Amino acid sequence: MTLLITGATIIDGVADKPLTDGAILVEGGRIRAMGRREELDVPEGARTLDIAGKFVIPGLMNANVHLLVNATLETLLRFDGRYEELITEAAQVALKAGMTTVFDTWGPRRALMTVRDRIDRGETVGSRIRCAGNIIGFDGPFSGDFFGKAAEVASSWFVDRVNATWVENSGRHLMWMTPDQVGEEVASYIDRGIDFVKYGASEHGALAAGAFLQFSERTQRAIVEAGHAAGRTVQSHSTTVESLRMSIEAGCDLVTHCNMTGPVPIPGETLDLFARSQCGAVVFPVTEAGLAHVKGVVSDLEWTMWSASDMNARNLIGSGAPILLANDGGVFAPELLREPWLAATWNGMPEQEALGRLATGHFAWLRAMEEKGMAAMDLLHAATRNIARAYKMDADLGTLETGKIADMLVLDKNPLEAADHYRSIHAVIKDGALVDLAALPATPLLTADLSPPLEEEAHYKRFLHHGTRLPGCPSCISGGHG
Repeated sequence: MTLLITGATIIDGVADKPLTDGAILVEGGRIRAMGRREELDVPEGARTLDIAGKFVIPGLMNANVHLLVNATLETLLRFDGRYEELITEAAQVALKAGMTTVFDTWGPRRALMTVRDRIDRGETVGSRIRCAGNIIGFDGPFSGDFFGKAAEVASSWFVDRVNATWVENSGRHLMWMTPDQVGEEVASYIDRGIDFVKYGASEHGALAAGAFLQFSERTQRAIVEAGHAAGRTVQSHSTTVESLRMSIEAGCDLVTHCNMTGPVPIPGETLDLFARSQCGAVVFPVTEAGLAHVKGVVSDLEWTMWSASDMNARNLIGSGAPILLANDGGVFAPELLREPWLAATWNGMPEQEALGRLATGHFAWLRAMEEKGMAAMDLLHAATRNIARAYKMDADLGTLETGKIADMLVLDKNPLEAADHYRSIHAVIKDGALVDLAALPATPLLTADLSPPLEEEAHYKRFLHHGTRLPGCPSCISGGHG
């Protein structure tokens, strides 16, 4: 199909200034020509889309999502054998929210690749997916790295099957191995078809809030070398200033949530190293309103970590490091969002501020970085061009240029005037075709409302619940008094 887009202000991600009243000619899913309408040689029979007064930007990208983030015991039991359906739903949520390409950095490899390939073949509508499968060095969902309590109540058969689905040969056992052995295991995992490599430079927080280093510097270099030898980009999960430094020096192409360094801000020398290496800085910022919410629900010690993270995000702006939009975005089951403990996380913030929501978190990201002083064009680059470059996909994606894949977002309002204007989605174009946004997601699962209450719930009387104990009797907390 040939499509002619006319009348829009084009912000292509390349030029310093937009092109007003511009035109884009799309053919075979790619941009064939751009410029003034009268300058373009338009084939007979081309469909014309007149969007006068609108703004066209490259399709948004997200450097770090989890299309199956809701890896709790309840969800994985409920949808056993249906992971591909959950991933498809999430990819459609992402596309509806303007993200034409997402990078899944932790999830079940085979299910992710299956949905990825269906979308690439045009059999399924959804955001373009590129995936890493497991985080190298981490164990599965039902382990101390994530939701270890599930292993205490579920059968070992189910626990092992779920963990194996995520981990295969890439888990914590690698920590015992020599660097060369780890490199061989990573190469074996790559051969199963993942698009890029992600490894744990520091632990996930189950033991020490992320303070422990996961791999030695030699082993980190071996992982990076194995990935690069296979033509893959490599990134790390980092949560300390030392794991961040080690990741950059190991040769990582990008570092995930690099602004999260516990209670210690990133040293100036590491910021300089970031800039010199041009390693992609995947930043997880929080809006001022979001920070105010968190401060009211976390301990003073936890607040030092949030404060350092915020300071790091501010210092990375203007540091020279290429900044990438990402938010751990996922679709959360409605029953999970009701849990009280969620309030102390970025998913428990008010909807407008909640960073980790797949449908809206990228808008919160853009507003948060705008509040911290990031320039309007830099915000656009962080959500498009910088991500494509970091993942080595900029030959096809990230900017609007002749020959590139025709992924575009049409906005009612100018995004260079305010970050909130990214929410004003008028249309999404992916691979040169208009997306039917009203039809997405096609099959609501986790995005569906909770089931209506059972008749019995009206008669249900709760006993002492969630650790409640008798007043004045401290030993009642464990039931140990006699």
